Amino acid sequence: MTTPIRMDIPHQLGRDAARARVDAKIGKLAGHIPGGADVTHRWEGDTMHFTVAAMGQQVASRLTVFADRLHAEIDLPGLLGMLAGPIRAAVEREAPRLLK
Repeated sequence: MTTPIRMDIPHQLGRDAARARVDAKIGKLAGHIPGGADVTHRWEGDTMHFTVAAMGQQVASRLTVFADRLHAEIDLPGLLGMLAGPIRAAVEREAPRLLK
């Protein structure tokens, strides 16, 4: 069973510029996870599907790029669901850096 986190991250870049910045910086996500992680991603239209694997856990996520916002969906497996609040706060704090 997974615990989903859904959120929107506003921006003023337009869809194409936001997508280019996210695509260029998704590889740096692993550096924000203690102990490191393996991040894989693929695009389907304007939705990036990516998986973060770390400490024996795999977190499947989706990020859809719109002209004025990113819509993120993160599926936290098992016990990580108990950390949904702190994980949401960290994503809200760090996600805007993907757009800079």
